[in-house]
Amino acid sequence: MPFSSLSDPTDLARAYAALEAVWNEVKDSIPAAEHEKERTRIAYLVAGFAPMTLDEDDLKRHVVLHYRHSAET
Repeated sequence: MPFSSLSDPTDLARAYAALEAVWNEVKDSIPAAEHEKERTRIAYLVAGFAPMTLDEDDLKRHVVLHYRHSAET
């Protein structure tokens, strides 16, 4: 599970909120057949960036930038 490394309830809440925010921003650009795979990918990105960010907005910003950049390459 992507968020298994997060044990603090505040960190978990921030991660889930960031996941939803990122997903809502990018889901319309993803083919429906790839939704589950890409949402899982985004969840792992959120978990990876969570320890390095200041707050939920910072976390969302980092994940969106990384996700979009990786989609271009």
